Amino acid sequence: MMKTRKLISLLAGLLLLAGTSLAAERGDRPAPAGKQEYVVGVTPQFEASKLFGIWRPLLDALEKETGLDFTLRGAPAINDFEQQYGAGMFDFAYANPFFVGVRNYQGYLPLVRDHGARLAGVVVVAKDSPINSVRELDGQTVAFPAANSLAGSLAIRAQLEDEFGVRVVPKFVRTHDSSFLNVAVGTVVAGGGVRSTLEQQSPEIRDRLRVLYTTRELPPLPIVAHPRVPEAVRQRVKAALLKLGASPEGKELLAKVPIKQVGAAAPADYEALRRMRLERYEN
Repeated sequence: MMKTRKLISLLAGLLLLAGTSLAAERGDRPAPAGKQEYVVGVTPQFEASKLFGIWRPLLDALEKETGLDFTLRGAPAINDFEQQYGAGMFDFAYANPFFVGVRNYQGYLPLVRDHGARLAGVVVVAKDSPINSVRELDGQTVAFPAANSLAGSLAIRAQLEDEFGVRVVPKFVRTHDSSFLNVAVGTVVAGGGVRSTLEQQSPEIRDRLRVLYTTRELPPLPIVAHPRVPEAVRQRVKAALLKLGASPEGKELLAKVPIKQVGAAAPADYEALRRMRLERYEN
């Protein structure tokens, strides 16, 4: 039984990395004829099997609440996710605020966001590193999950340069998990990522790291809908998410995203990002 569970977990991760529909793996029945199925994309903050373990139960709860069908579709790295998002391949997505407030190519509409915590980027070094100031990172190679990660790259690079005159040499390593791992094993002297993602690292990784710098707080990642999704459907999903956030079971599912306190989101929540001139580091 244990071997079977491990095999299923591995298969889920491989399918998600490949960007494949996961409906068959979880034993779903085909959607009834004429019933709309909606594709949900999730930015790959974590490795694939962990992401699947977080989002599939949440989508199952949404299906039960809304009567809709949701297919979880992943990408192997943040850049791949951004390309798919920019091409409008997702009906719903948990997405980088940069692509809502600054580069909203498809006009995705924010539905909900975390009202219990703000987004913040962190720069970490090894716990025993001699580096004690971000000024010591000037000219050094620093790992980042992706060029366009808002808190994990863009905000860090902007604030290091604007506030400390520090310019680093970026090394993009595909995910937040990989950024922290690169620091933990000594591949780079420092790495950027998101505070909430650091908190969810395994003790084996987290205990090897020390936070050197934390950015100013930013608007958190929203769950968004593509404009092609009918307004009635968007409102049904939004209402279901808010209802889940009011129940103990739903709160537990959302906390793993992580969303501590779900609440409504609006485009105005992300307008301040335009004033940060983050485009100078965009790729």
